[in-house]
Amino acid sequence: MRCARWSPCIALCTLLFTYGIVMSTPLRSTEMLTDALRQSLRRAQDQVNSLLLGKAQEVRLAFVALLSGGHLLIEDLPGLGKTTLAHAMASSLGLGFQRVQFTSDLLPADVLGVSVYDAASRQFQFHPGPVFTNVLLADEINRAPPRTQSALLEAMAEQQVTLDGVTHALPEPFFVIATQNPVDLSGTFPLPDSQLDRFLLRLSLGYPSADAERALLSGTDRRELIAQAAPQLSDADVVALRGVVNQIHASDALIGYVQALLLRSRQHAGVRVGLSPRAGIALLRAAKAYALLLGREHVLPEDVQALFVAVAGHRLVPEAESSSGPALAKALLHSVPVD
Repeated sequence: MRCARWSPCIALCTLLFTYGIVMSTPLRSTEMLTDALRQSLRRAQDQVNSLLLGKAQEVRLAFVALLSGGHLLIEDLPGLGKTTLAHAMASSLGLGFQRVQFTSDLLPADVLGVSVYDAASRQFQFHPGPVFTNVLLADEINRAPPRTQSALLEAMAEQQVTLDGVTHALPEPFFVIATQNPVDLSGTFPLPDSQLDRFLLRLSLGYPSADAERALLSGTDRRELIAQAAPQLSDADVVALRGVVNQIHASDALIGYVQALLLRSRQHAGVRVGLSPRAGIALLRAAKAYALLLGREHVLPEDVQALFVAVAGHRLVPEAESSSGPALAKALLHSVPVD
């Protein structure tokens, strides 16, 4: 695999090394990815797949977001399994879990916490909100006003919360799963671009296949199965797997292909705002996690292609209102060859 037409720019490579996602040598899996850890990861995926029938690729993308250290946005119509996927992921992880139902009257303090004056000590005591957990489900996030939505921005970007001039660190790992309804439904507020950019992936579930729907209708209630599910991965496992992802090998040619996609997004006539270097870093990190989930120690162009729409679709701003980010992402992907 060689991309002769495009070569990676120095600035992008500097950012990649800064974020620690470029390795000069391939992963030595015998040192970092033990058989027990590999089997635990496989069991976790299998368990989520058994709880969300017929959505193997979507489940794989959810694990990509988790192992990449990013956050996941699930957008679709009501009743298609957005919250079920989030609960299934949480049940498969032996991590702290909190759910916040976003509504029009939700305040930032309801998410982040609040400082309350204690008369006995004559000091303000901080009472942490539900964001202080490992896995946060922000259910129907676009039903809350922008001020409340933006309360999560620092938490997602820096894994910390600053209130009253005091910074509070969030647990490790920290993973946000947000669900939202399409913005054309009543009572919704579009997420700002700055917040959308903090989500590594955006995916849609769509309607189930006929066989999956039949199994759902005739089988046990998903809520009962989720309640009975046993955790398959611990917090230490997730942290270790993220370390393995960082050491998956990405060749110079592969980085050149990613850069070509970034450049094309900035030159396309239908794109008003193209992809930033941060989007390229997110794409590479996600591709490494995808390769790991497929049992490889190096990234292929097919990994980038499988993820590009999910990573880039919500970051692209189209020129025409009639166009959409995912449609533009597909067009960009087809316009950049792999040399």
